[in-house]
Amino acid sequence: MKLDILTKSENSNIQKDIISKIKDLINFKNLEPGDKLPSERMLSEKFEVSRSNIREAIQKLEFYGLLKSIPQSGTFVANIGVIAMNGMIEDILRLDEPDFKSLVETRILLELKTVRLAAMRRTDEGLLMLEDALNAYSDKVINGEDAVQEDLLFHLAIAKASGNSTMNTFMLIITPEIITNFQKHHVCDAGLSQRGITDHQAIFDAIKAQDPQLAKQKMKDHFKELYNYCYNVE
Repeated sequence: MKLDILTKSENSNIQKDIISKIKDLINFKNLEPGDKLPSERMLSEKFEVSRSNIREAIQKLEFYGLLKSIPQSGTFVANIGVIAMNGMIEDILRLDEPDFKSLVETRILLELKTVRLAAMRRTDEGLLMLEDALNAYSDKVINGEDAVQEDLLFHLAIAKASGNSTMNTFMLIITPEIITNFQKHHVCDAGLSQRGITDHQAIFDAIKAQDPQLAKQKMKDHFKELYNYCYNVE
């Protein structure tokens, strides 16, 4: 299993332009909640961008509850007033890309919750997925290979095992950006990779034993360097 490394900076301005044009289209055509938007192909031709760019912009607006896509039917304006929608879209367009330290801090807060939930809710299938990710990370480290992706795949497996789809989605959103910046910001040096095997094993054992408090403590121990990076503590 591999993670695709996504670079958002290249598409950010294009997405914002498309979102702004979709807002203008909704206003110009006086579209109401439940009204259908033109197809991705038609929007792609109208805005002179690729269909993948259109799809990403629509998915972003769906994430914020402003549009709703129905398979085989199309994309529709969500059940929200036009004034409220315009205000929310303006807020979305003003959103800045989060800095790396904010992403790491968000990851810490999320994972201390997800690891507790994983310990309480894990299934045999989820435990097997965790074990596979644990072994993949260990193999890479033992062979002296870079294991940043495998490290984060282990943590994504914890989010999945938590049984909370929203937590899992948030982790999937922030993970690619963390991967691309992890080594750039020198958060963790290579010498910590070996310790990571022990840390991951301790977290896995706590989840397997269904001990949420121990799982949370082991995750905090694992995040010692990240705490130092975010909060400048020793």
